[in-house]
Order: sequence, then structure tokens, then C-alpha cells
Amino acid sequence: MRSMLLFAVPMILGNLLQQCYNIADTLIVGQCLGKNALAAVGSSFTLMTFLTSILLGLCMGSGALFSIRFGQRDEAGLRESVCASFVLIAGAALLLTGLAFVCLDSIRVLLRVPEEIWGPMREYLRMIFFGIAATFLYNFFASFLRAVGNAVVPLAFLAVSAVLNIILDLWFILGLKRGVAGAAEATVLAQYVSGVGIAVYAMRKSPQLRAIRGFNRIHWSCVREIAGYSILTCVQQSVMNLGILMVQGVVNSFGATVMAAFAAAVKIDAFAYMPVQDFGNAFSTFIAQNYGAKKEERIRAGLKGAVLASLLFCLVVSGLVCVFARPLMELFVEAGEEAIILEGVRYLRIEGVFYCGIGCLFLLYGLYRALAKPGMSVVLTVISLGTRVVLAYVLSAVPFIGVVGIWWSIPIGWFLADMTGIMYYICRRKQLLSWESLTGN
Repeated sequence: MRSMLLFAVPMILGNLLQQCYNIADTLIVGQCLGKNALAAVGSSFTLMTFLTSILLGLCMGSGALFSIRFGQRDEAGLRESVCASFVLIAGAALLLTGLAFVCLDSIRVLLRVPEEIWGPMREYLRMIFFGIAATFLYNFFASFLRAVGNAVVPLAFLAVSAVLNIILDLWFILGLKRGVAGAAEATVLAQYVSGVGIAVYAMRKSPQLRAIRGFNRIHWSCVREIAGYSILTCVQQSVMNLGILMVQGVVNSFGATVMAAFAAAVKIDAFAYMPVQDFGNAFSTFIAQNYGAKKEERIRAGLKGAVLASLLFCLVVSGLVCVFARPLMELFVEAGEEAIILEGVRYLRIEGVFYCGIGCLFLLYGLYRALAKPGMSVVLTVISLGTRVVLAYVLSAVPFIGVVGIWWSIPIGWFLADMTGIMYYICRRKQLLSWESLTGN
């Protein structure tokens, strides 16, 4: 338990800092540029989370295999995996960037964006798409460093770029009067600082990463293995965020006030449960390394400790978010916008009570990814998000329920997925902890 917590803390701090990219944009835009600009940046955040989740999923899947190879002490296998995954994910990043620009004008129809919001939203997105490559660089090299037990260096690079992002936000928006485009420019510049910086550091310090230069030595059997881990994790991450994107479309149909409330509240929501999400990722690395080393007792002990730690954290955060929902909303929204604040408070108090559900789900994702069963993570995501999307559309259409139905659909989806994942583990525990399917054994 101590090992997991020590490893998790830098990851938690790092991803909290990563959230600061868009939170800084949202806070400064909401206070300085008004309701429409806040709605535009908030809706853009949902879209960008979906796009970058594809790269994040690929990197997380590769990281799980890196951890297993590290646990096996298979140096040659680790080098081959690094080289193959870099080529695969770099190609995906280039393709994703091209598609994002080509499909830019179709986004308005997909997300049902009101006319008065689309202008600033399009301006913001045109710039923010240039940061996709930086997202790839940071997440790939951070996944490798974490897989071999170094969670501190990714935190250091994020800390520098997060502070830089806030400084540039204030300068571009207040000083240069660049509006929402300035917020995007600040974010992209800060992302490249962390992405390029961690790439240079990792290449200098980790000899395994120098295999990236040997493209001619890629073994396609290794590419297929990487794809098996990475693509399923990518599907899990992208399905999760596609569902959120579809929910964003329902939210947008209720107009600028609800859009602005959701834009602010979802940042608070994500910030609140981000630590338990990253604890789930640290837990996954711990399990994968011990799975590679065939240490079943450490896996069982780690699982028990992780469940307890996640539960305690979620209970504390649930209480804080419910009690301080209004002051938190007022950080993002001007005090006179009472309708926006009240809707955001209602969202936070519904979601906040049920953070134990999302905490358990993150542990299940990490567990099945580490035990070479990424397909099960996809199943749980489809259950969670499928329930959320269907209920959001159905309940919000009922006149006396309306937008509240969207808020309630989220925790219902969490708990249905939790029950499925727990029952599967109970029924298949012996098979899951066997090593018959582990590559190389």
C-alpha cells in the first residue's frame, strides 16, 4: 500500500496540474469575457477530451505492456515495445490532427452548438488542435517513465507548463486582448513546453527509448501485440469520452445558461475525482509489474489496499464538493449570474454524492488493463456510458424532469458498470490471476 501511494502521489499531482490547462482557460474566460465565451471554451473542452483520449488510451495501453516487460526484466522486449508503440501512436496523432481540421465545421451540427456560441468556439478550436501533437509527446514519454517507476519527472514538467499556461492566459487575454483565441494559444504553447521537454529528458536518460531511432528494426509481431493492448484501451477511453460528448450535445440543446453551468461544474467535477482516477492508473502499474513478476500475493494485497484508500478518498471529496458547491461555482461564474450558479450547484450535489461509484470504476479499469484483459475495460465503459447517454436523452425529454435527468444518468451508469466488473472478478478470479495468457510464458 505504501508503495502504491508513494507512486500515485506524483501522478495525482501531475494530472491535477494537467487539468489546470483548461481550468485556467475556463476561470479566466468566465470572469473576463462573459457567458458566451465560457460556454464556448467549456464545450471545446469536452470535444478535446474526446480527441486526446484516443492518444491517452493508446499510451496507457502501451504503458501496461511496458510495465509487464519491466516486471519480467525483459530488456530486449521492452526496447521492441517502445519502438513499435512510438511509431503506432505517432501515426495516430498525425491522422487525428488532420481529421480534426477537416471536420471542424461539422462539429457544430454534432454538438448542436447555438449560433451565438459557435463563433468563439470555432476560433478556440482552430488553435487548440495544433496542440494534439504535444499531447502525444507528453503522454507517450510520461507513460514510459511511469511504467519503469518514475512518476516524479512527468510531474515536474507539468508543473512548469501549468504555471506558464496561467501566466500566458493572463497576458494574452488581459494584456494583448486576444480573447478566446489567446486562451487557446496560451494552452498550446504550455503543452509544447511539457511535451518537448519530457521527450528530450526521457531520450537522454533512458537507453530503452533510443530504440525509437531504429525504425528499420521494428518487428511486426511486436506491433500486433502493442496494438492488442493499446487499441482496446484506446477504444475504452474514446468510447468513454464519446459518450460524454454525446451528453454535451443534449446539454447544448438547453441553451447558453445550462451550457455555461455545465462547462464550469464539469471542471470542478473532473478536478474532484481526478486523484482517484490517477490512483487507479498507479494501481494498474503496480498490478502489471507484479503480474509480470508472477507475485500473486502482492497483487491480492494491493487490490485490498487500493479499494480501501479509494473509498476513503471518495467519501471525503464527496462531502467537500456537496458542502462547497456554491463557492466553487462562483470561482468560474460572475456573482450576478444566479441561474448559472444554481444549475451548476444542482449538478455538483447530484454527482458529488456518488463519487464512490466512479472511484470503484477507475480501479476496475486499471485492474483489467494490468491483467491483460483490456477488453473487459471496454465492456464496463460501454455499460457506463451507454446507460448515461440513453438515460440523458430519455429523461431530459420528460417535461417535469428536464435537464436534471442528464445529471442523474451519470451516477446510474457508474454503478451499473461497477456491479458488472465486480461480479466478473468474483466469478473469474482464478483465471484472471493465472499466467497462461501472459506473453512469453
